Amino acid sequence: MVENLKLQVYKASLKLLEQGLVIYTWGNVSAIDRKRGVMVIKPTGISYDEMVPGDMVVVDMDGKVVSGEHKPSTDTNTHLILYQNFPLIGSIMHSHSEYASCWAQAGLGIPPLGITHANFFNGEIPCTKPLSTKQMEGNIETETGKIIVETFQSAALDPMRIPGVLVYGHGPFCWGKEVQNAFDHTVVLEKVARMAYRTRQLNTVAPVEKKFLDRYFFE
Repeated sequence: MVENLKLQVYKASLKLLEQGLVIYTWGNVSAIDRKRGVMVIKPTGISYDEMVPGDMVVVDMDGKVVSGEHKPSTDTNTHLILYQNFPLIGSIMHSHSEYASCWAQAGLGIPPLGITHANFFNGEIPCTKPLSTKQMEGNIETETGKIIVETFQSAALDPMRIPGVLVYGHGPFCWGKEVQNAFDHTVVLEKVARMAYRTRQLNTVAPVEKKFLDRYFFE
C-alpha cells in the first residue's frame, strides 16, 4: 500500500508540473494510509525532473520520518494538521498556481460565479486570515494548518463540499478522498480562479443564485 502511495504521489507531482501549476521545487503532494498511520509526501528541495518514486518520504502522524533518504516537504506539518482534522480526505496538494495565488495575495476568497465552479466547489473557496505575529514566531507550517482548520470551522464549512482553500499571501491547498480527486480539485481551482478574475473585470457584481449553483454541485 505504501509503495503504491509513493508511486501515486510521485506521478501526481509530475502532473502538477505538466499542468504548469508548479515550477522549480515549489509545491507538494501527499497521501495518507490511515490504517497504518503514515503519510507519504514529496521531499523538499528536489526538483521535479530529478525525482524518482523512491524519493518520496514516509512519515508518521507526528511528522517523524519512517522511511526515506530525504527530508519531507517543508509543508509536512500543514498536511498532517489537515489529515488530523478532516478525517475523510486521503490526499492533499499544494501549488503556487498563478491566479489562485493572486487571490491569496489579495486576501480574497474565490467567489462562485458559474457552473464550472459549482461542479467542484459548493460555495466560495475561502481565503484564510493572515497569521498573527505570535503565530509567525512559532512553527509557521503548523500554524498554517491550524488557521485553515479554523477557517472551515468558524464558517461551518464542509471540507468535502469545498475541497480547497487559499492561504493568505501564500497560495492554494486542495484535497480529496484520493490522489486523483485532489489533483482534479487543484487543476479546477486554478481554472475558476482565472475565470473569476476575468469575470469580475467584466462585471464587478456578477450575481449568481445559490439555488442555481447548488443544483450543479449535487446533481
